[in-house]
Order: sequence, then structure tokens, then C-alpha cells
Amino acid sequence: MTDHSLQFYIDGAWRAPHGTTRVDVIDPSTEQPFASIAMGSAQDVDDAVAAARRAFASFGMSTREERVALLERVIAVYERRQGELAEAISREMGAPLALARQAHAAAGLAHLREALSVLREHAFDEVVNKTRVVREPVGVCALITPWNWPMNQVGCKVAAALAAGCTMVLKPSEMSPISALIFAEILDEAGVPPGVFNLVNGDGAVVGTRMASHPDVDMVSFTGSTRAGVLVAKAAADSVKRVHQELGGKSPNIILGDADFKRAVTHGVRACFNNSGQSCNAPTRLLVPKDRHAEAVAIAREVAAQVVVGDPRTEGTVLGPVISAAQFAKIQGLIQQGIDESAELVAGGTGRPEGLGTGYYVKPTIFAGVRNEMTIAREEVFGPVLAILPYTDEDDAVAIANDTVYGLSSYVSSGDLDHARRVARRLRAGMVHINGAGVDRAAAFGGYKQSGNGREWGRFGIEDFLEIKSMFGHEA
Repeated sequence: MTDHSLQFYIDGAWRAPHGTTRVDVIDPSTEQPFASIAMGSAQDVDDAVAAARRAFASFGMSTREERVALLERVIAVYERRQGELAEAISREMGAPLALARQAHAAAGLAHLREALSVLREHAFDEVVNKTRVVREPVGVCALITPWNWPMNQVGCKVAAALAAGCTMVLKPSEMSPISALIFAEILDEAGVPPGVFNLVNGDGAVVGTRMASHPDVDMVSFTGSTRAGVLVAKAAADSVKRVHQELGGKSPNIILGDADFKRAVTHGVRACFNNSGQSCNAPTRLLVPKDRHAEAVAIAREVAAQVVVGDPRTEGTVLGPVISAAQFAKIQGLIQQGIDESAELVAGGTGRPEGLGTGYYVKPTIFAGVRNEMTIAREEVFGPVLAILPYTDEDDAVAIANDTVYGLSSYVSSGDLDHARRVARRLRAGMVHINGAGVDRAAAFGGYKQSGNGREWGRFGIEDFLEIKSMFGHEA
């Protein structure tokens, strides 16, 4: 898929790493390695940051027109190689090939296009009273991305940074690095100036920590677990750099009594299972009226029975494997904990699905009669595991929904749009999907509480890569 898996992209060139450590990239459907990557060191990070710092002197002063032209070239090359990206994503993290094509690889392109659209019109200067307020690139950015939506996260961060005029060092997850290497090839072919974009592979403990703590990095944009986000913030604190985090979630999905019940429950179950449940914004807590709990269980059980689990590259597969042996073991433990805490197992359970003895496959699992204090209602499982929670009335539903340390996303369904909106305003979350609405990449993505800070996507994402300067007396 790429000839550069044992190299890093630094200062406009492919370079050998300083060290000799390598790690295999595992195909989760076979449990076998299909590639190896070099693992970076602190010295590799230092080289990349130095290149980004040098490049910022000129790229930080680039014109809107120059950055528009650059993004147009990047988009053109990305479009040509989009199929390769989808193949790589399916291989490295187990997404069904159709999902990799239609959602994963497509997401990166969508973010590039949206950033280009915003850049063409964005007001970087404005006059407030008699003062000119200007927005300037924050500087050198450390971008740390996860394995679960590799091109979505790489695309939204890099597109925003380029549009803002920042330079950057990217560390993709070592579990899904191949698509990021192809992305680096795309930027290289598109003529991104040397040092503007740099890529160093490695783990969080060495490469991630050095990036976050580096005194010449002005901003860290991190997506991953809340636990890892805390470590990134602590590493960044000594140099008082900006830290932008998109972290975990335990998103509630409230089905109100006046909703199209079968449609809403069906959509909620499928959305929870999408991407094998490996989405931070997945609707993993399904809240239904107590007197319709049995009805919801019957619908959910039927939906789960129709989910096709299997080889990501087989046509018709809906649910591929989860990413790794460690993730598989964690999910199995949480399913068992749900059983031990007396939640009603409606579908799935522990072990692999029948006929799948190899690969990190998890049974689509549904628990009913869940109480919000149960582990499966509080911890982010990050697998195809749904908890159904009954509520007594609307106030109870909102209280259950908000009773979590997370606040990334939420979902509300109602036959009355105004009713849904009233409930949506009561939810302590950065996003609310109303009546099954999909995402809008021009809107803001991000959460409240321990789901992080800052926003991504569209103009909101670009603005987070900008500093604000007031030039007093400029218009006097």
C-alpha cells in the first residue's frame, strides 16, 4: 500500500528514523501482521518540530489565496487515491470495506472540502469599535489521532491547521498508521511546502509525550481516550500551550413517547453498532419509557439478529472485528460484568460469534433493564454493546442522560420537532442528533465535561487553530 512504512515524513522528505524499533500492524480480521512501521524517538520529534518551526516563519504569513490553492491541490490528489485509503483503513482497523469507502475515506475528503469552503470566505480581520481584531495562526501544532476513525480525525485536524496557516507534526495511532502514511504521500504530491506537514509514527509514551511537552509546540490537538487526554494535558501544562481535546463519550439516546417508536429504536441500535461500536459519539445508552421497555427490547433483539458479522472484505458484512486483542478482552470483560450485575442479556454475550474462530469479532450485544449506576451504563465500552434503560417520565430521562462524566453527543427522537428541541436544550452535551439526523461537517464537533474541550469541523475547527490579536487605535 505504501513504500514508506519504515520512514517518517519530515521537512518535505521521507527520512529513516533515528532508532531501529519496529512494530507490526495487525489485521484484526486475521490476527496476523500485514505491515510493519518504524517507531519514533524523542529525537525524531525534535527534528519534526524544528522543521515545522522553520516553516512557520513563511507559511504563517501565507495569503488566503495561497492556502486555497494548496487545499485545492490536496483535494485533487486525495480524490485520486481515495480508494487506496479505504483499502488501507479496512485492513488496519477492520472496518467493512463498504463502510471504509462510504464513511471513513469519504470523511477525510469531506473535511478538506469544508475547510476549503470556509477558508474562501472566513473573516480573519474585523473592526470592533475603533480596534482592528485580527486572527492569526497559533503556530506549530502537535496533532495526535486515534485508530477508530483514522482519516476522519487526520483530515479534520490537518485541513483546519492548513487553512489557518499553521505548521504541524502528526502522530497517528500505531494501530492504524498505514492510511496516515498514504495521506502524507498525498500532501507531498500536492506540494505542501517543506516543514508545513510532518509525520512521525510512534507510541503515546515516547512520541506523544514528547510532542505534548515540547517547548516549541504551540498547540496540541488530541483525540483519544479521556485517560490519555489527561496525560497529554499534564505533559503540555509546563509550557502553557493550548490543548484541544476530543475524548470519550457515553451518549444517551432518548426515545420520547411520541416518537415513531420502531423507527427510532431500530435506528438507535444500528447507530450503536456502526463501526463495531468504536465511535466516541455512539448512542450506547438507549433510554425508553418504562411502559414501553418490553416493546423496545423486542425491536432491538430483532435488529441485532439481522446484523451480519464477518470478514470486512466480504460483501454484505455490517460488523467487522474490533481493533485489537486488548480491546477484544476489555469488551468481553465488560459484557461479563453486565451479566454479573444482573442486567438482562437480550442478544449476544461473551465469546466470538458462531463460525468466527479467528479475528477480534464481538457478538452484537444488548442489555435491557439497565440501571444507570451499572458499569455498562457508565464506562465507555467501545464495542458493539448497547444498554437499554427505562425511564419514568421526561424529567427522569433528562436526569439519567446527564448523569455521566461525559458530554460528547446525545440523541433525541420525538414526533414533535419542537418537543425534541426543548429536550435537546436540557442535555449537557456538545451535540444532539434530533430524530436520527446525521452529522453536519460545517457544524461544531466536540463535547462538555470529560469529553474534552475545543471544537473541530468547519469554521469552528479552523478558529481553534487561530490566535486573536487586538490592534488598538488602528482604525482611530
